[in-house]
Amino acid sequence: MKLFRISLVRKLFVLLLLISGVSAAVLFYYSGSNPLLVSTDYFIYFAILMLVVFTVFSYLTFVKPLDVVLEQMEALIAGKPYKKIYTNRIDEIGVLAHFFNQVTKGFSEVSSDIKDRQRMIDELTIAASLQRDILPLSSPVISGLQVIAKNKPATEVGGDIFNFITSKDKTYIYIGDVTGHGVAAALIMTMATSLISVFADSCNSAYEILVSVNRYIKRHVKRAMFMTLVMLSWDAKTEKLTYVGAGHEHILVYHVDTGVCESILSGGVALGMVPDNSKLIKEQEINWNDGDFVVVYSDGITESRNVAGELYGLERLKNALIEFAPQYSAEGVNYHIAQDVSSFAKGHIQDDDMSLIVIKRDKSLTKGADVSNQSITWSA
Repeated sequence: MKLFRISLVRKLFVLLLLISGVSAAVLFYYSGSNPLLVSTDYFIYFAILMLVVFTVFSYLTFVKPLDVVLEQMEALIAGKPYKKIYTNRIDEIGVLAHFFNQVTKGFSEVSSDIKDRQRMIDELTIAASLQRDILPLSSPVISGLQVIAKNKPATEVGGDIFNFITSKDKTYIYIGDVTGHGVAAALIMTMATSLISVFADSCNSAYEILVSVNRYIKRHVKRAMFMTLVMLSWDAKTEKLTYVGAGHEHILVYHVDTGVCESILSGGVALGMVPDNSKLIKEQEINWNDGDFVVVYSDGITESRNVAGELYGLERLKNALIEFAPQYSAEGVNYHIAQDVSSFAKGHIQDDDMSLIVIKRDKSLTKGADVSNQSITWSA
């Protein structure tokens, strides 16, 4: 469609040409029949009549439609309510009206996007607040153990989960990772944490807790959502440390007498993948002595990348533990590993949540370790 096929300039030219033609015809007619009738007064009256016709036509054709467009534009600029302009005109005024409608349509779409974005931000804020309430505020104080936990979420709402629960002379230390991030991950974290807390009081072992938790999670979680987890169980009476794996990362054990770092595959199957995991997970004892370290972590650490795209990896984590364990307490080891990971990944966007729990066996501690920074916030 040619928008300027009937333009305002052309309309004005045609109108002036028409008035000039009519005027010339009238004057020619009267001057030929009776020259005396062509007087100055008659010419003035006729000119006034033509001016009135021209004014009325111009107002109805140009001024009034343009005023409608300008009125809506002024309302838009002033931030007041405006209306869509309905017109079939294809001249300049029609172009202005069409342009106004297109611009305001874009504003409406952007406004809708902003409202949706604000709604999502509000939901994420609630989920982040919920997650902060779930995670422990500080590392626990456990007789005979030094325990330090740190967390660094990749986004406002992360998928990592860990906690410490003491029940019936046993302390359960667990760390897990929910698939994905955002609100859905936070909700599964909430569910898992709540279930573990409930079953810790009624069950007698980490094995029983995870079998019960899995049964309930599977009923309410979509197929694509699941959680890997490893749970340690410290028995204060027998001074034994056991673990149950649910498809999580390795457990690292540093033996101070030999300087060897052992990596134990946690095993098992992730929570929420099968209805009954009772035959797929098992509880096993960790052999360690006074001064030894046990480290559990989320894959955000081993899968963190540097600017060259290289993974931090399990071997670097083991080497870091071998380097720092002979020199530091659990707090120091946690801090220096965090520094090492952060230095390695400097300049690269953090892709996943990072959680790290370092435990040191220390029989001299009867009331837990004297820790300078018990906050779970990532040290580096």
